[in-house]
Amino acid sequence: MRLSDKKVIVTGGASGFGAGIVKKFMAEGAQVVIADLNLEAAQNYAKELGDGAYAVHADVSDGPSVEDMVNAALKRLGGIDILVNNAGVGQLPKPLEEVDEAEFDRMFSVNAKSVYLTARYIVPIMKKNGAGAILNIASTAGVSPRPGLAWYNASKGWMITATRSMAIELANKQIRVNALNPVAGDTPMLQTFMGDDTPETRAKFLASIPIGRFSTPEDLGNAACFLCSDEASMITGVTMEVDGGRCI
Repeated sequence: MRLSDKKVIVTGGASGFGAGIVKKFMAEGAQVVIADLNLEAAQNYAKELGDGAYAVHADVSDGPSVEDMVNAALKRLGGIDILVNNAGVGQLPKPLEEVDEAEFDRMFSVNAKSVYLTARYIVPIMKKNGAGAILNIASTAGVSPRPGLAWYNASKGWMITATRSMAIELANKQIRVNALNPVAGDTPMLQTFMGDDTPETRAKFLASIPIGRFSTPEDLGNAACFLCSDEASMITGVTMEVDGGRCI
């Protein structure tokens, strides 16, 4: 029960890596707000998990929606100890000059601006509490970019730099900020990165992962639990690969 009685928000928590993080956190004793653009999916998942899970609608790219999410979390949980910025969007592989402005704006609004918005509303709460943990789900794309995903790679590189910047500024407030860099996972977003989900395309992606498999929601849940627990009380500003060796 490493997260016993911890009060947590996980954005994008209704599916994929976010769902794995929510499930692990609850197994370790946390109360979790599952914040997701798909409220129905969040409600169904909260119902499946039972007591201690709460569904909240959130568009993490929109300031008023993030403020509403935080207020709903405070009402349901009575506080916020841990924030996991997991919500994200990708892009189909294409030459960088062919990504239109609307798609570019959407990626940076969801993958980058969201970290600013959640910090704006949640960091003051953590400062008042004198403690807190923030975990950003970035990507190996921000460390070892794949061709054809230029602006997605850049958005995750921004997230990595933001993590380190936040960590050094907030350390003296006892607020730790870390990031996880997962490799491609067998989640709904996988097809977005591959384009065509064929055995050949999957084999090409797997060939770049030395351990020989995709990352799973359970992998991310386990790593996230450690970094957000008191076991990692001396760890801040780390961007840890959960990638089976891809970035070596």
